[in-house]
Amino acid sequence: MQARPLTDGLAVAPQITLDDVATAASQGFRSLMSNRPDGEEPGQPDAAEIEAAARDAGLEFRWLPVTMPTLSQEDARAFGAALEEMPGPTLAFCRTGTRSTVLWALSQAGGRPTDEIVSTAAAAGYDLEGLRPQLNLGGVRGSGRPRE
Repeated sequence: MQARPLTDGLAVAPQITLDDVATAASQGFRSLMSNRPDGEEPGQPDAAEIEAAARDAGLEFRWLPVTMPTLSQEDARAFGAALEEMPGPTLAFCRTGTRSTVLWALSQAGGRPTDEIVSTAAAAGYDLEGLRPQLNLGGVRGSGRPRE
């Protein structure tokens, strides 16, 4: 599992396996969030399987499936709200970690400086320079800060 920290309360990762759920719990994560639609790729565990493994490991689970072409401000608001509601730290994942990072970035816009958002994502290996204009417009409002 390749967890890449964005903040003290949030890390993102490419697709996790069912075995990675227990690993996430052993690394101190208290919540998992899947940003992948079921069936996006052959062989990926579906949300129900990951949720069951998460519950067995004592983790809270949230499924917020999005695709990049349809990702909306409402999706970013839902991501930010989930971070506020779920116990942290949270591990959010999708196919590569990019969607989860974009959702986080949009949920932070207006509350954190754009340069900080872009540099935080870059430090985790995600290039969000192309998202800068939308981030400068303020993205979504609200803290979107993970619960600790």
